[in-house]
Amino acid sequence: METPDTPETPAATTGDRAGDDAAPGKGGGEKAPEPTGIAAQDWDTASAVPQYRAAVVDLLGALAYGELAAFERLAEDAKLAPTLEDKAELAKMASAEFHHFERLRGRLSAIGEEPTEAMEPFAAALDGFHRQTAPSDWLEGLVKAYVGDSIASDFYREVAARLDSDTRDLVLQVLDDTGHASFAIEKVRAAIEADPRVGGRLALWARRLMGEALSQAQRVVADRDALSTMLVGGLADGFDLAEVGRMFSRITEAHTKRMAALGLSA
Repeated sequence: METPDTPETPAATTGDRAGDDAAPGKGGGEKAPEPTGIAAQDWDTASAVPQYRAAVVDLLGALAYGELAAFERLAEDAKLAPTLEDKAELAKMASAEFHHFERLRGRLSAIGEEPTEAMEPFAAALDGFHRQTAPSDWLEGLVKAYVGDSIASDFYREVAARLDSDTRDLVLQVLDDTGHASFAIEKVRAAIEADPRVGGRLALWARRLMGEALSQAQRVVADRDALSTMLVGGLADGFDLAEVGRMFSRITEAHTKRMAALGLSA
């Protein structure tokens, strides 16, 4: 999955603080508070709470299927690549996504869960999202991989800040940048410079991706009781409904900055 391309984005800050459970909105110059509650526990301790365990299994299942779908999509998008060099670059990124999938699948097995069963509840929603946002050309595919995956990564990084230390470390590792950020920015900017009219079309496309991605994230959480309880604070420290609203505001702001990086208007 893609991570934010610029360190000053709110989502990047979230990722930086996920390991120490800093409060939302803290600047880089302020010392983050020590993690408390579940965020201060390891998996063996935290998983003794059945509802928390169920939430983590859901989260890992959603992430695993997302990585598998990303692998498939990048491999398919490689067919649209205009040059062999571009095709090889996408194939490399697809391989990285599959490696992330394997790590998540392995983790589910290690904690005694069947990976396929954990992924199954999320297959229809994610497949539906990809059907509704199928790119029509190479550039739309790049924008989707950069913008769409980054929105999902922002969401998961926000959730990761409230996870036990073992699960949090794994989630942040599989959200590592596969190289798509700089690659997409370079190619999209070059295309806009060559034909400025491309910018308007891609800006509209990115706005559509934003709306679809947020709607899909909300549907996934709403359909899974354990995940929704963890998100609104039933299992996590200080993560209430107001904070959920602020979380989506941070995700939206990060999206605006990525659009600017691509040379597009939000």
